Amino acid sequence: MSTGVIIVLIVIVVAVVAAVIARLVMARGAGGGQSLKRRFGPEYDRALARHDGDSQAAERELEERVQRHGSLRPQPLEPAALDRYTVRWTAIQEQFVDSPRDAVVEADRLLGEVAGARGFPAGDRYEEQLSALSVHHAHHVNGYRRVHLAAHPNGAGPDRGDTEELRESLVEARALFEALTTSSTTSARGDRAQLRKADRDGGEETAETTRTDSSRGRSHAPWALNRRHVKGS
Repeated sequence: MSTGVIIVLIVIVVAVVAAVIARLVMARGAGGGQSLKRRFGPEYDRALARHDGDSQAAERELEERVQRHGSLRPQPLEPAALDRYTVRWTAIQEQFVDSPRDAVVEADRLLGEVAGARGFPAGDRYEEQLSALSVHHAHHVNGYRRVHLAAHPNGAGPDRGDTEELRESLVEARALFEALTTSSTTSARGDRAQLRKADRDGGEETAETTRTDSSRGRSHAPWALNRRHVKGS
């Protein structure tokens, strides 16, 4: 076999191998993109818009978020802390009627505090906290983003007189508050169930625990702030 034929064969083999590798890389990229879309939902679209439609740049950003925060395991809230946070959120909803902006400022503060208590980055590191929340609560985190912008406008948030925008941001933020507290309640109730089982085995179960669980379950009743509840809107 001549040297020229050998060179041609080598070139063909290299080309075939390169084509196979390229297809594998493209397939992996497409699969990763679909996985990120499923995981991040609306956050994927926001990242895409932020990068002017560059899907590779958007996916790199989201992959970096997963690498930084994907291993985070949120901690359950103590029952007493959960009750305090629930009471404060109810007060925020009531405050909105007379003072919408003050209520939104307090909602921003409370969400940061609850997220920090669950084990996310502290509230004074807002961007990092938001990034971590987007990995674990992608479908609810935008409400926090909206109330934070409203609480710290700097020209980017809603106008001070835009009560409807404030109302909508607070309603959307409630979804994240409920996600953070409901998931914590589920974990806490699981722990309490184990304790109750141990009490039953020892013959020491009490009715008080059942009443406490029942009353706490009612504290998460749905809430909707309708336009007619807001003064001046």
